[in-house]
Amino acid sequence: MTITVQENIILLSDSYKVSHWKQYPKGTTTVYSYFESRGSDRPGWDSVCFFGLQYFIKKYLTGVVVTREKIDEAAEIYEEHFGDGMNPNPTMFFREGWEYILEKHGGKLPVVIRAVPEGMVVPNKCVLFTMENTDPKCYWLTNFLETLLVQVWYPMSVCTNSRNQKLAIIKGMDETGNTNWAIPGGAAFKLHDFGFRGVSSVESASIGGCAHLVNFLGTDTVAAMVCAKRYYNASKISGHSIPASEHSTMTSWGPEGELDAMRNMLESYPEGLVACVSDSFDIFRACREYWGDKLKDMIKGRIQDGKWGRLVVRPDSGDPGETVLAVVKILCEQFAEGVTTTRTGHKLLPDYIRVIQGDGVTYETIPHILEKLKAEGFAADNVVFGSGGALLQKLNRDTFKCAFKCSQIEFENGGAREVYKDPVTDPGKASKKGRLTLQRAEDFAGAAPEDEYRAQAGPDGQPGGTGFLHFSPCRKLVTVSSGKGDPAKDLMVEVFRDGVLLKDWSLRDIRVRAEEGMVTADGKPAGCFS
Repeated sequence: MTITVQENIILLSDSYKVSHWKQYPKGTTTVYSYFESRGSDRPGWDSVCFFGLQYFIKKYLTGVVVTREKIDEAAEIYEEHFGDGMNPNPTMFFREGWEYILEKHGGKLPVVIRAVPEGMVVPNKCVLFTMENTDPKCYWLTNFLETLLVQVWYPMSVCTNSRNQKLAIIKGMDETGNTNWAIPGGAAFKLHDFGFRGVSSVESASIGGCAHLVNFLGTDTVAAMVCAKRYYNASKISGHSIPASEHSTMTSWGPEGELDAMRNMLESYPEGLVACVSDSFDIFRACREYWGDKLKDMIKGRIQDGKWGRLVVRPDSGDPGETVLAVVKILCEQFAEGVTTTRTGHKLLPDYIRVIQGDGVTYETIPHILEKLKAEGFAADNVVFGSGGALLQKLNRDTFKCAFKCSQIEFENGGAREVYKDPVTDPGKASKKGRLTLQRAEDFAGAAPEDEYRAQAGPDGQPGGTGFLHFSPCRKLVTVSSGKGDPAKDLMVEVFRDGVLLKDWSLRDIRVRAEEGMVTADGKPAGCFS
């Protein structure tokens, strides 16, 4: 039987980790490690919305994952891999260790993982999850699994990217008079996932698209909905879309047939929402002469006699801010009789027409576009956004400086050693020591100043720094190191032990958690799920 790489946990690691079972101190029985964001390379991204660990646990770690066939396959591959191209090297692969897991644990992984609840917004520089082995003979397993589990950086970063854009959209809508925050209003459908084609793999589309669904309901990434249902207990469809045109379907009518192509869209989908890309030739003529004149009555007629419908006009080129503003201006002129004003005096198109901008949409351009609209007197609710590669792909592990580090090892004689790195060449890479808890800062309101962590002061300072309280930059949470925290107050919970998933978060609960603190300027809830 052929086993794919994705199905063989023994092959889901960096090559050099295969050799690490020989490298720990003699008598090591436990390796305890943790995962954190050490900061961000993007200004203002001071926290993460934790998401994605459950996917990796369910897909790769739960149940029997080590079999005789997998061990044999790994042994064959590693024997050749660590050879010199002429002679195989069978000494590197720890076959005995994997056979022990198969025989002693029935092929289930003897590790325990504690993590913050998924959807929780956690300040940077806080511990997010910890892992250690539960069988002293499997001390080498903890960090062997680092390679796979550090990939949590991806869904976590997408989820945070999406959430930050949601915050920007809510701010823009609030400042231009929006009062309806309930689904389907508010921000629920304001950022649509166009990213399937822009990511590196189907798996990326699946878990990255699912991360976006934590914050929004709009998606064209079908794999994301499958992921939400399979790995996050989505009881029904977690994302929605509408009929929409692309350039091929519009330009196939030829330049002289563009008006007919647009009419066909309205006739083919006479009710509900329909989106039509309109910049194939001249977006401004399309808005003024086609949508705003020749097809105007058809558009207005989408809301009448008990039926409801909306045309969503899609520009897809040019400077995003300038183009959106120009399109909204033209449509407000052409449909002036239906334009209303919000409580802040900003103009809002009639319900039967809106605009979607799907080109050049990023966490930076959304606030820019909304500011331009606001300054010119137009409501943010006039526009919806679509984003592809910038939503799901323009991220990397350094976006949140994600790292997985060993912080303690224990020995067969009962002793323990705190483990850390503290390079003089980069203080930002200093790691935390000992066993960790994540707690509320108020738990240590009366702590002595010397208990607060201080980094080593240059090459002559104390390696590892001093103190054990690693307060988050906002001082709301604190990672307590050196085993000095209170496990009863730990915000991390046990989610996996010895092959068994212990916490099975639902997308619904994660969505509510991710909206915590999401309010308007006057303190009213602005989330759509909570």
